[in-house]
Amino acid sequence: MTGTSEHELVERCRQGDEAAFRELVDQYKGLVFAVIARSITNRARAEELAQDVFLKVHKGLPYFRGESRLSTWIFRIIVNALSQERPDLATTSLDETDDGRPRLEPAADDRAFADLVMKDRLQKAIEQLPVPYQVLINGHYLKGLRYEDLAEALEMPLGTVKTHLHRAKRRLRHLLETEFR
Repeated sequence: MTGTSEHELVERCRQGDEAAFRELVDQYKGLVFAVIARSITNRARAEELAQDVFLKVHKGLPYFRGESRLSTWIFRIIVNALSQERPDLATTSLDETDDGRPRLEPAADDRAFADLVMKDRLQKAIEQLPVPYQVLINGHYLKGLRYEDLAEALEMPLGTVKTHLHRAKRRLRHLLETEFR
Protein backbone atom coordinates (compact mmCIF):
# COMPACT_ATOMS: atom_id res chain seq x y z
CA MET A 1 0.00 0.00 0.00
CA THR A 2 1.37 3.40 -0.91
CA GLY A 3 1.86 6.07 1.72
CA THR A 4 -0.95 8.17 0.28
CA SER A 5 -3.53 5.38 0.18
CA GLU A 6 -2.40 4.23 3.63
CA HIS A 7 -2.89 7.78 4.92
CA GLU A 8 -6.32 7.95 3.27
CA LEU A 9 -7.33 4.61 4.81
CA VAL A 10 -6.29 5.79 8.27
CA GLU A 11 -8.19 9.06 7.80
CA ARG A 12 -11.32 7.20 6.68
CA CYS A 13 -11.04 4.97 9.78
CA ARG A 14 -10.66 8.02 12.02
CA GLN A 15 -13.85 9.47 10.53
CA GLY A 16 -15.76 6.36 11.58
CA ASP A 17 -15.90 4.63 8.18
CA GLU A 18 -16.56 1.00 9.14
CA ALA A 19 -15.79 -0.22 5.62
CA ALA A 20 -12.35 1.39 5.85
CA PHE A 21 -11.62 -0.39 9.11
CA ARG A 22 -12.77 -3.71 7.60
CA GLU A 23 -10.40 -3.00 4.71
CA LEU A 24 -7.57 -2.33 7.17
CA VAL A 25 -8.31 -5.58 9.03
CA ASP A 26 -8.46 -7.54 5.77
CA GLN A 27 -5.16 -6.07 4.69
CA TYR A 28 -3.27 -6.77 7.93
CA LYS A 29 -4.98 -9.85 9.39
CA GLY A 30 -2.47 -12.19 7.72
CA LEU A 31 0.50 -10.41 9.28
CA VAL A 32 -1.13 -10.11 12.69
CA PHE A 33 -2.30 -13.71 12.94
CA ALA A 34 0.87 -15.21 11.46
CA VAL A 35 3.15 -13.47 13.94
CA ILE A 36 0.89 -14.26 16.90
CA ALA A 37 0.25 -17.89 15.90
CA ARG A 38 3.99 -18.53 15.76
CA SER A 39 4.29 -17.48 19.40
CA ILE A 40 1.00 -18.73 20.85
CA THR A 41 0.43 -22.44 20.21
CA ASN A 42 -3.24 -22.47 21.24
CA ARG A 43 -5.06 -21.45 18.04
CA ALA A 44 -8.17 -20.18 19.85
CA ARG A 45 -6.03 -17.99 22.14
CA ALA A 46 -4.03 -16.78 19.14
CA GLU A 47 -7.28 -15.74 17.42
CA GLU A 48 -8.43 -13.92 20.57
CA LEU A 49 -5.11 -12.14 20.83
CA ALA A 50 -5.32 -11.13 17.15
CA GLN A 51 -8.76 -9.66 17.83
CA ASP A 52 -7.36 -7.81 20.83
CA VAL A 53 -4.62 -6.39 18.61
CA PHE A 54 -7.21 -5.06 16.16
CA LEU A 55 -9.22 -3.57 19.02
CA LYS A 56 -6.07 -1.75 20.13
CA VAL A 57 -5.46 -0.64 16.55
CA HIS A 58 -9.02 0.69 16.35
CA LYS A 59 -8.72 2.55 19.65
CA GLY A 60 -5.23 3.80 18.82
CA LEU A 61 -5.86 5.09 15.28
CA PRO A 62 -6.67 8.61 16.48
CA TYR A 63 -3.19 8.70 18.03
CA PHE A 64 -1.33 7.21 15.06
CA ARG A 65 0.90 10.06 13.89
CA GLY A 66 1.87 8.56 10.56
CA GLU A 67 5.59 8.96 11.26
CA SER A 68 6.06 5.28 10.45
CA ARG A 69 4.31 2.88 8.12
CA LEU A 70 1.00 1.54 9.39
CA SER A 71 2.36 -2.04 9.29
CA THR A 72 5.27 -0.99 11.53
CA TRP A 73 2.89 0.56 14.05
CA ILE A 74 0.65 -2.53 14.00
CA PHE A 75 3.70 -4.76 14.40
CA ARG A 76 4.63 -2.82 17.53
CA ILE A 77 1.14 -3.42 18.94
CA ILE A 78 1.60 -7.15 18.25
CA VAL A 79 4.94 -7.14 20.08
CA ASN A 80 3.38 -5.44 23.10
CA ALA A 81 0.46 -7.89 23.14
CA LEU A 82 2.80 -10.89 22.93
CA SER A 83 4.98 -9.51 25.70
CA GLN A 84 1.92 -9.20 27.94
CA GLU A 85 0.64 -12.64 26.94
CA ARG A 86 3.92 -14.44 27.55
CA PRO A 87 5.76 -12.50 30.25
CA ASP A 88 7.81 -15.60 31.08
CA LEU A 89 9.59 -15.31 27.75
CA ALA A 90 9.45 -11.54 27.47
CA THR A 91 11.51 -11.14 30.62
CA THR A 92 13.93 -13.99 29.94
CA SER A 93 17.50 -12.90 29.44
CA LEU A 94 18.36 -12.89 25.76
CA ASP A 95 21.75 -14.47 26.53
CA GLU A 96 20.42 -17.19 28.85
CA THR A 97 20.09 -20.84 27.66
CA ASP A 98 16.59 -22.34 27.47
CA ASP A 99 15.85 -25.94 28.48
CA GLY A 100 12.98 -28.21 29.41
CA ARG A 101 11.65 -29.38 26.03
CA PRO A 102 11.88 -33.06 25.03
CA ARG A 103 14.04 -33.98 22.08
CA LEU A 104 12.41 -35.04 18.87
CA GLU A 105 13.45 -38.28 17.23
CA PRO A 106 14.79 -38.22 13.64
CA ALA A 107 12.21 -38.67 10.90
CA ALA A 108 11.89 -41.41 8.30
CA ASP A 109 13.46 -41.06 4.86
CA ASP A 110 10.25 -39.85 3.22
CA ARG A 111 11.11 -36.33 1.96
CA ALA A 112 7.66 -34.80 2.51
CA PHE A 113 7.52 -36.20 6.02
CA ALA A 114 11.08 -35.06 6.72
CA ASP A 115 10.14 -31.53 5.60
CA LEU A 116 7.10 -31.58 7.86
CA VAL A 117 9.17 -32.77 10.81
CA MET A 118 11.80 -30.09 10.15
CA LYS A 119 9.13 -27.40 10.01
CA ASP A 120 7.71 -28.68 13.30
CA ARG A 121 11.18 -28.75 14.90
CA LEU A 122 11.82 -25.21 13.73
CA GLN A 123 8.48 -23.98 15.07
CA LYS A 124 9.03 -25.63 18.44
CA ALA A 125 12.55 -24.22 18.64
CA ILE A 126 11.26 -20.73 17.79
CA GLU A 127 8.69 -21.09 20.58
CA GLN A 128 11.56 -21.66 23.03
CA LEU A 129 13.13 -18.30 22.18
CA PRO A 130 12.31 -15.22 24.26
CA VAL A 131 9.47 -13.17 22.76
CA PRO A 132 11.79 -10.44 21.42
CA TYR A 133 13.75 -13.05 19.45
CA GLN A 134 10.55 -14.76 18.28
CA VAL A 135 9.24 -11.46 17.01
CA LEU A 136 12.45 -10.71 15.12
CA ILE A 137 12.71 -14.19 13.57
CA ASN A 138 9.02 -14.29 12.62
CA GLY A 139 8.95 -10.72 11.38
CA HIS A 140 12.14 -10.80 9.32
CA TYR A 141 12.49 -14.36 8.07
CA LEU A 142 8.91 -15.57 7.97
CA LYS A 143 7.01 -12.36 7.11
CA GLY A 144 9.75 -10.55 5.19
CA LEU A 145 9.87 -7.33 7.22
CA ARG A 146 12.96 -5.23 6.59
CA TYR A 147 15.52 -4.53 9.30
CA GLU A 148 14.58 -0.86 9.17
CA ASP A 149 10.89 -1.60 9.77
CA LEU A 150 11.70 -3.88 12.68
CA ALA A 151 14.00 -1.25 14.18
CA GLU A 152 11.30 1.39 13.92
CA ALA A 153 8.53 -0.86 15.28
CA LEU A 154 10.64 -2.07 18.18
CA GLU A 155 12.13 1.36 18.83
CA MET A 156 15.66 -0.04 18.59
CA PRO A 157 18.72 1.12 16.70
CA LEU A 158 19.21 -0.72 13.41
CA GLY A 159 22.47 -2.24 14.64
CA THR A 160 20.71 -3.64 17.70
CA VAL A 161 18.09 -5.32 15.53
CA LYS A 162 20.83 -6.92 13.43
CA THR A 163 22.71 -8.03 16.54
CA HIS A 164 19.59 -9.50 18.13
CA LEU A 165 18.71 -11.30 14.90
CA HIS A 166 22.22 -12.76 14.79
CA ARG A 167 21.92 -13.91 18.41
CA ALA A 168 18.43 -15.30 17.77
CA LYS A 169 19.70 -17.32 14.79
CA ARG A 170 22.66 -18.60 16.82
CA ARG A 171 20.36 -19.59 19.68
CA LEU A 172 17.90 -21.20 17.27
CA ARG A 173 20.73 -23.18 15.67
CA HIS A 174 21.85 -24.33 19.13
CA LEU A 175 18.32 -25.44 20.03
CA LEU A 176 17.94 -27.32 16.77
CA GLU A 177 21.31 -29.03 17.19
CA THR A 178 20.85 -30.01 20.83
CA GLU A 179 17.24 -30.20 21.97
CA PHE A 180 15.32 -30.74 18.75
CA ARG A 181 17.41 -33.31 16.92
